[in-house]
Amino acid sequence: MTEATADLFAPSLDDFARLAREAFDALPAEFRAAAGEVMFRIDDFADEQTLADLEIEDPFELTGLYHGVDIGRRDSLGPAAEPSRVFLYRRPILDEWCERGDVGLAELIAHVLIHEIGHHFGLSDDDIHAIEEDAD
Repeated sequence: MTEATADLFAPSLDDFARLAREAFDALPAEFRAAAGEVMFRIDDFADEQTLADLEIEDPFELTGLYHGVDIGRRDSLGPAAEPSRVFLYRRPILDEWCERGDVGLAELIAHVLIHEIGHHFGLSDDDIHAIEEDAD
């Protein structure tokens, strides 16, 4: 595939994984170290059970998800039974990227990734939104 024809195709799951890894690697070393062994997974959409559990009818409404025991609760609960995972959902992110038109895809992937890592650190959506507003 030439560079010119590559622009005609939506980024693949592997492309998203690369962009997510680049976004994570660009974070300050202290932030990466604090995140620990969190794993990243890229899927086209959340599975049906996840959507049902979150009471989400439209799979395009969920761009990312943190699954695991957040760092703040680990000491009281002991070691986590499963590794912490951040899910990024390719199709909803692509949809948002196309609809917005005011942000690059790599930037949007980084935003979703950092948001979900915030949950890994024990932050609520309200906490994360307040931090984002203070940064702007």
